[in-house]
Amino acid sequence: MRHNLQRGGRYRPVDLARRHGLSTQAVRNYEAAGILPAAGRTSHGYRTYTPLHAGALEAFLALVPGHGHGAATSIMRAVNRDEPEEAFRLIDESHAQLLEDRRTLHAVESALRDLGPGTAPAPDDDASNSGGMFVGPLAGKLGIRPATLRKWERAGLVTPRRDPRTGYRVYAGTDVRDAGLAHQLRRGGYRLDQIAPLIAQVRAAGGLEPLAAALRDWNARLAARGRAMLAGAAELDTYLRDRGEPGRPPGAHRPQET
Repeated sequence: MRHNLQRGGRYRPVDLARRHGLSTQAVRNYEAAGILPAAGRTSHGYRTYTPLHAGALEAFLALVPGHGHGAATSIMRAVNRDEPEEAFRLIDESHAQLLEDRRTLHAVESALRDLGPGTAPAPDDDASNSGGMFVGPLAGKLGIRPATLRKWERAGLVTPRRDPRTGYRVYAGTDVRDAGLAHQLRRGGYRLDQIAPLIAQVRAAGGLEPLAAALRDWNARLAARGRAMLAGAAELDTYLRDRGEPGRPPGAHRPQET
């Protein structure tokens, strides 16, 4: 959404806030956080904003759906510090994470592609050859903490047995598989209470439709995030053009439209 504020005008915080359904305090907070450039002040000390501030606010709000609030804040701060290269690096990181999430989704789909009613995946080779895996090696394999595996056990996502001699947890091949699926689904943004019934379906192998629906939803959310990144990029590009070259005063780069 492009602003219709008149070029060269001056606006109060409430003018920007009303356009986006925000509070005036939110606009002031965005300025304090570096998301907006510093406001001008009247002789009485009141804040005044310009179309450049409106563009910054629209760029930020457009970046949030694709990059998240934290990354969008960092991107805008970098731009407003005249550090566009840092902003581009942060954007690249978000795109890299989106690509990794897509790869993770494809890995889940590949892991389940051969599943069908009445079947179950073969146990993990490393686990089956050794009779099982202990919590440390499995956590290391997945790149998580052992405490995370214990939390997943309490949620019913994995059901390791106990070694009768040592009392240590031992994860069989199916536990390794379930832990891998849980890890991938967590990366996809699913809560433990959402993952538990999916893992149960995989164990039973009697109906994969709930998992298939979750994967369709995950695909849709990744697509929406990618589209949101495009929309955010368009708004940010407009804001960068409005700012002009680093070090030049706002508005000095573009002749007045006639």
